[in-house]
Amino acid sequence: MEQNSPASNNLSFKNKVWLTAGILLLLLVVAYLFSTLLNLLLLVLAGALVSIYFHACAGLLTEKLKIGSPYALIISVLLNLIIVSLFFWFVGARLNSQVDELSQKLPQTIDNAKRWLSERPLGEKILNYSTNSLESGKATSTIKAFFSSTFGILSDVYIVILLAMFFIASPETYRRGVIHLVPTKGKKTAENLYDEIHRVLKNWIKGEIFGFFFIAVLTGLGLWILGMPLVLTLALIAGLLNFIPNFGPLIALVPAVLLGLMQGPNTALLVLGLYTFIQIVQSTVTQPLIQKKMVSVPPALLIVGQVGMGLIAGFWGVLLATPVIAIIMTLVNKLYVEKQEGENENNAA
Repeated sequence: MEQNSPASNNLSFKNKVWLTAGILLLLLVVAYLFSTLLNLLLLVLAGALVSIYFHACAGLLTEKLKIGSPYALIISVLLNLIIVSLFFWFVGARLNSQVDELSQKLPQTIDNAKRWLSERPLGEKILNYSTNSLESGKATSTIKAFFSSTFGILSDVYIVILLAMFFIASPETYRRGVIHLVPTKGKKTAENLYDEIHRVLKNWIKGEIFGFFFIAVLTGLGLWILGMPLVLTLALIAGLLNFIPNFGPLIALVPAVLLGLMQGPNTALLVLGLYTFIQIVQSTVTQPLIQKKMVSVPPALLIVGQVGMGLIAGFWGVLLATPVIAIIMTLVNKLYVEKQEGENENNAA
């Protein structure tokens, strides 16, 4: 019986090592290309969402005022620009002073929070951990990462605005382009899918805008009743961060609770209770109404999607996780689930 020589075994082992290394390298390259491509696709999606918003406003104007679509689109863009400009004209100065006041008060607020924590056993452990992190340089690296990511986001916003301008100008061109990529046999299905995804995204935008105003107004009213400072700033922060499900409200809570601690522990607890109450109302009343008009995304799936996309694509991944998951669920429902249900009904008949 022929036996393998030590030299051939050694060669075989080397080949396996090189093969394994090659596969790992290929996987790393694929992962890098996927993350880069995902970032690009998310910017395209963000531009498309801006375009859908303006076209939805134009459709509303066409329906109510009976004017042509091109004129309605121009009026839609101009009207939104005027509203934003007027907002910053009337509120900007006050908002700017409140932001300055917040930046001046934060050091004192943090000192008060440290003092309050140091009086409690668990708080002392938290302070020790924070001090060790500062000494090890973790805070410095975090700050550097924050500023580098901020500048990256600003450049991405510029790209999103450019893409949105092109999408707003001629959406049908891109719609036809996408459908032309599909073989003739599947063009009708592609058109239906495109229109369904457009409907889902439009309803998501409507829901998010409603959620922004709902959260901002309710938060501002509640903080005003509690006698909190910087009501306008905190209300806007809460409304804007509501665009990020699950994590956004937690981030918005931090400055509000810190400022509440300046008024006293009881005020901080009242602020915490207010934010919790608002989130309960939103999740039990407004959120179900929004999800009726779009694909219902299970909360656990949304959290997993946010964390996963955040790890891969950062800020844009977390921000756009909901529409991305809604698109995927729409594709699965239309291409697989409904088809399977139809086949089962035919077999049963």
